[in-house]
Amino acid sequence: MDTTQRTEQQRSADRRRRELLEAADRVVLRDGPQASMNAIAAEAGITKPILYRHFGDKGGLYAALAKRHTDALLDSLRAALDAPAERRERVEATLDTYLAAIEARPQVYRFLMHPAEGGTAAEQGFDVGKHSAPLLRRMGEELAQVIEDRLDLGPESQRLARVWGHGIVGMMHAAGDWWLGERPCSRAELVRSLADLLWGRLAAAGDRIGGPGF
Repeated sequence: MDTTQRTEQQRSADRRRRELLEAADRVVLRDGPQASMNAIAAEAGITKPILYRHFGDKGGLYAALAKRHTDALLDSLRAALDAPAERRERVEATLDTYLAAIEARPQVYRFLMHPAEGGTAAEQGFDVGKHSAPLLRRMGEELAQVIEDRLDLGPESQRLARVWGHGIVGMMHAAGDWWLGERPCSRAELVRSLADLLWGRLAAAGDRIGGPGF
């Protein structure tokens, strides 16, 4: 097989994988944590063994869906952080971007963060912590890099940026999870309250000379 044939086969496999992920997305939007491999295979018009061939098991499918949604969310968060606005406005925009994403697609959020709610995942031995924790760690590391690049935090900048990055992501996740379940206030009110919580040392930190600012 020559290089051209291998490239075409890879493109075809990538295209088929995207189609299967789109089918999985449709089922997750409908069924949330109860989305099953049987339902996803039926939506895609294939048998479950073919679905397993592409993703291995439900964990493999979950990881692929998680990367798909996390990539899109991180792009949106970076855009909010780099928007031409005052720092407080950018902080609020970043918090709002995250909360708007989970509000717009709550079934996807619950599938990614609470897959055992539907029962099927738990029965199959699906470990939510094994799969959801890396998503939060990735978001924490990404935010830490943004903070380190844009703020002058002194000689321990890298360590402090990582503490803040993971802390802010943990706060967003915990507060967003609680808010999505109980809706005790509007999204705008939650954003303002969380921004107030952050608005201590963050507001006093100096911007790096020549940098875009945070």
